Amino acid sequence: MRPTTGERCARLLYVAPQHATRARRAVKRAALVGRFASHGRDFVFDPDGVYSFESISVGDRVNLGYRPILVATRSTIRIGNDVMFGPEVTVRGGNHRFDLPGVAMIAVTDEMKSPQHDRGVVIEDDVWIGTRAIVLQGVTVGRGAVVGAGSVVTRPVPAFTIVAGSPARIVRDRFTPAQLKQHLELLGSAGPAGTGAERR
Repeated sequence: MRPTTGERCARLLYVAPQHATRARRAVKRAALVGRFASHGRDFVFDPDGVYSFESISVGDRVNLGYRPILVATRSTIRIGNDVMFGPEVTVRGGNHRFDLPGVAMIAVTDEMKSPQHDRGVVIEDDVWIGTRAIVLQGVTVGRGAVVGAGSVVTRPVPAFTIVAGSPARIVRDRFTPAQLKQHLELLGSAGPAGTGAERR
């Protein structure tokens, strides 16, 4: 059965804005990609996300997911290779001071901060960060780690572990020691110090 003229018009009205949105996003992505401090090959990011571009360095084969927030105004966010984010992940380098008597928190200036208030974030290679996870200042997410959806990461995540919760805690290792050894051999890598297997 052939669609009626009305059905064809309705389909065109439905599809046309979607194509326009894709085109707008592609143009915006091309205009913004050069603002990152650095980025590698096969870098995918949502142009409608929130970024402090100049403080963010990204490796090869990285996908920042849908609508992320990556902000570090006086610190940095460094993301390694082969990293993927789920939708709406937040990575926050730096922090506000709230411990100054007689000063409203919003009135605290950068000059009133010390280095401990503006620590960066490091996300090492082969990391997966789940939907709506939050990674806060001073955190290093170790190589091969998985951060569960909705987690709030407030302290370093050991390599090749799976963390979840608020605050995020180690749920388990990603591999058994034998599997980790095989994984690293297949990747052609000796692996970092402090892997999940060595942590025990």
